Amino acid sequence: TRSLTITSVDPSTFEKAQGEKVTLPCTFELSEEDEGPLDIEWVLIPADNQKREKIIIMYAVDRVYDQYYGSVTKRMQFSKLDPRSGDGSLDIMNLKAEDTGTYQCKVKKAPGVQSKKIQLTVLVKPARTKCSIEGSQEIGKDITLKCVSQEGSPLLSYDWRRVSGTQDVPATSVLNKNTGELLLKNASREYSGTYHCVASNRVGTDECSVELNVTPPVNTAAIIIGAIIGTLLGLSVLCSIIFCFCKKHREKKYEKEVHHDIREDVPPPKSRSSTARSYIGSNRSSLGSMSPSNMEGYTKTPYSQVPSEDFERAPPPNPAFAPSKVAAPNLSRMGAVPVMIPAQSKDGSIV
Repeated sequence: TRSLTITSVDPSTFEKAQGEKVTLPCTFELSEEDEGPLDIEWVLIPADNQKREKIIIMYAVDRVYDQYYGSVTKRMQFSKLDPRSGDGSLDIMNLKAEDTGTYQCKVKKAPGVQSKKIQLTVLVKPARTKCSIEGSQEIGKDITLKCVSQEGSPLLSYDWRRVSGTQDVPATSVLNKNTGELLLKNASREYSGTYHCVASNRVGTDECSVELNVTPPVNTAAIIIGAIIGTLLGLSVLCSIIFCFCKKHREKKYEKEVHHDIREDVPPPKSRSSTARSYIGSNRSSLGSMSPSNMEGYTKTPYSQVPSEDFERAPPPNPAFAPSKVAAPNLSRMGAVPVMIPAQSKDGSIV
């Protein structure tokens, strides 16, 4: 007796790149004994056995059901509009990494039931590959060239070559194709040049370049001495700035204190010499208008009432003149020229 048979002979394993399209085949033949309704179902079996199977798309009772999961809606569909023709193949557009898994096609038409499993692997092309240099680029040093792709499905493979000069890498170099590291031992000036790295997997490649410049060793001692001298100069400049700032601050503080000590509302004291001179000047003016009629009143004026310390003491006697009733003041102390004062004798004459 004949029964329902899946006739797909295509390979059961597919590898595709991300963003591409794949068709998972599932063709079948019905027998005369299969009289029940046709039922076609695609199921995704996760790699983790702890997770449940997911129904992706289904054909039943002459209708397609594809609204089970939002992430696959509009990306997965039957290859034929009418699967009853014997073709229940599945098309998946714009492949993503999460589409990787085992897909099972189940065809049912009572009493016949058949199924087929297909393994799909979605690979990501290498992308955002970066090249770098690790180690000091000096003669005699070991230098490591690194190449890493930020994206890409394993297994990734890396390969290095020189762009400038000969395309062969130095004979002493060691390449690790899995990590992308190229070790250059005991580097010399001839190692300088542009190096090119190619990252690849089964679905694509990506590239990057780096420039290597091997130079003589740097004079470390000169650098240290220069750094010390520069530090000392910097400290001396800083100390000078601090000293000038403190000095200026002290000067401002002193000027402020002196300004507060001076009282502008108190007049300066009068000197004694100016008081005595003003008094002598007034007496001189009175002597200029002296006559026999007012001489008597003038001689009675006591000179001991002059408001100054210079007139408290009596002048010493002068032997060159006869003693009179009025003693002339000592004008030499006051810085003035002595003045001869006339006196009146008993007979009324002026001497």
